Amino acid sequence: EDSIKNIGIYATPQYDSNIIMFSQNSLKSPPSIYEMNLDTKEFTLKRKKPVPNYNEDLYQTERQSATSHDGTKVPISIVYRKDKFIRNGSNPLYLYGYGSYGATINPTFRTSVLPLLDRGFVFAIAHVRGSSFLGYKWYMDGKMETKINTFHDFNACAEHLINEKYTFPKGITIEGGSAGGLLVGAAMTMRPELYRTVIADVPFVDVMNTMCDPTIPLTVPEWEQWGNPNVKKFYDIMIKYSPYDNIKETSYPNLLALGGLNDPRVAYWEPAKLVAKMRHHNVGNSIILLKTEMDQGHFGGMDRYKHYMETAFNYAFMLKTY
Repeated sequence: EDSIKNIGIYATPQYDSNIIMFSQNSLKSPPSIYEMNLDTKEFTLKRKKPVPNYNEDLYQTERQSATSHDGTKVPISIVYRKDKFIRNGSNPLYLYGYGSYGATINPTFRTSVLPLLDRGFVFAIAHVRGSSFLGYKWYMDGKMETKINTFHDFNACAEHLINEKYTFPKGITIEGGSAGGLLVGAAMTMRPELYRTVIADVPFVDVMNTMCDPTIPLTVPEWEQWGNPNVKKFYDIMIKYSPYDNIKETSYPNLLALGGLNDPRVAYWEPAKLVAKMRHHNVGNSIILLKTEMDQGHFGGMDRYKHYMETAFNYAFMLKTY
């Protein structure tokens, strides 16, 4: 029923059977398991994950493509609630991205987005280069020498969503974590006028200083992803997008930067330094906050109720800024 969907083979233990099981979900459809007869091509629904008080007929998914700085078409997956959305540029929008290590953010069903959709938000995922959304080349075209494509792609997606009336100027909240925090941090410093609010989860934003220091445990292995800035070629590339190094005196969006004192991947001082420097250079009246978890590491608490509280905190900050 969806134009955008995720389909995969489920458990099929008997290799010589004419029956397979496959799974399906989408941004609006909860995970489902189907049984399919390969001879007749008929399939039947065996189970759909129950979601209390949810009616998927109220929601709509779409796929758009933005044109990046070099003419590349960048896919965007979109979902909204039909009775809360008018395509006239009046809806707020929540844009998510990652774009590193070849990791792809698939347009899967997530209940945590429903409170936004029910409040009239459009939710979108930017499938930027650096992920593997369109294959291995898509990953390589957003890595090392070509890393800056990732950030241009993300900004192009934001501009496209404004131009196509999914939202309005300064109506976009962006979120990303870890390398996705680098994504939203770089997008923000490159185009601060484009966004209303930025939620940066354990963000890798002090790229130059961290990657120059081989005494930090993860630095040397990470040179294979970003390059070694002790080599001039990579220094010249990284200095163009490293968020901390590109903060200037201007009006910045609202920012919530989240860190963990025991984070072994992104040190707590990276978001702390970002917030301090942005507060010093910000000429507007935006809210710039740092929230450091004193007991946790990368990506906060593992307890699901703690995770719900953290998500609610992020949403509360974002809603306060509208």
